[in-house]
Order: sequence, then structure tokens, then C-alpha cells
Amino acid sequence: MAETHSFDIVCKVEMHEVANAVDQAKKQLAVRYDFKGSKSSITLNSDDSITLIADDDYKMGSLTEILKEKLEKRGIPPKALEFGETEKALGGTVRQVLTFQSGIPVEKAKELVKFIKGLKIKVQAQIQEDKIRVSGQKIDDLQVIIKAVKDQNYDFAMQFINYK
Repeated sequence: MAETHSFDIVCKVEMHEVANAVDQAKKQLAVRYDFKGSKSSITLNSDDSITLIADDDYKMGSLTEILKEKLEKRGIPPKALEFGETEKALGGTVRQVLTFQSGIPVEKAKELVKFIKGLKIKVQAQIQEDKIRVSGQKIDDLQVIIKAVKDQNYDFAMQFINYK
């Protein structure tokens, strides 16, 4: 019997990289002139969410841009971020909570498997909890699948791991 090769499509975020990015964003916030004397802050919560507090909507926009830039430099894809609603907070400030996508949602996974099967390449794609396992006889087929999925530009973050 021929050997089978496989890889997994997952969405997971390295939280230690997030912590590093938040620390860098805090340092930049402390030295930016437009944030001098403001009540703006970035907080990494124990439930792995991030709370942003700013004086107004304009500063909230600047704060999210700073954070996105630092996360992207640390290899965290912007598509992995889920932005909560901007809400009024104490002292006339605004607050926003950011969470991270963990795993591939079932409906998105079904859509991805349907796309892979629609390519008519001899591979199998199965949904396993919050990841997708793609296996096939030829490594070249798996590489074609990875390229095709990357080219689709889905609205959620994904990584390709356990390539064997």
C-alpha cells in the first residue's frame, strides 16, 4: 500500500506573541505625543481578550491601528482578531474588547472542505473538531491544495501545520 501524506488546516494564535505585541503597543502608547495626558490604555485580560480604552472614537481608531501593527509584526494575522462593539465607559471614555478566533468555525470548515473537493484532486478532506485534515497519496497534490486555499483569501485566519 502506498504511503499517505497529510496536513492540517487550523486557526490558533500564539498567546505569548500576543502578550509581547501588547507590551510593545503599551510602550508606543506611552511615548506618542497625541496620547499624552489621555486615559487611553491597552490591557491583556486573563481570558486572552484585549480591552482597549480611549478618550474618543478617533483615539480608539489610532489605538487599534497601533495594536494591529504590533500583532502583525509578531505574526498574528489581523483576520484572527474579532472586534467587539465600541461602548461608552466611565469618565467619558470609550471601550472595545478584542477576542481571538480559536479554531475554524463549522460552517467555514464545511465551505473549505467543499472547495477542496471541488478542485477534483485526489485528496480527502475531513473536519476534525476545530481543524481540517487533508490527506492524499502525492505530496504535490497537497501543495496544490495549500496554494489554492491561500489564493481564495477567506475571511478567517488559517495556518497549515503537521505537513507530513
